[in-house]
Amino acid sequence: MENWKKAVLAGSAGVAAILLLKGNRTGGFIFGGVALAALASEYPETFADIREKLPHYIDRGTSLLEIASQIGERLADVAETRGSNWYEGLLHG
Repeated sequence: MENWKKAVLAGSAGVAAILLLKGNRTGGFIFGGVALAALASEYPETFADIREKLPHYIDRGTSLLEIASQIGERLADVAETRGSNWYEGLLHG
């Protein structure tokens, strides 16, 4: 990777992180996009592979969120049926 690309990548990624931490989402996404564009220009084959596999990644993420949602619902059901005594017992026991 050429030095100017490294500088663009490091600078834009750093600025994006700072802006996102400060709450400026628009600026953070713009500079994050610049960093991704610099990476994509250096590694086009890798980004093409990721683009092809993106539906699989989305499916996996969706199934993970569904499982987390089911776990949360079950914990809420248990909390309703047993009351808050079991939770207080965990905290103070």
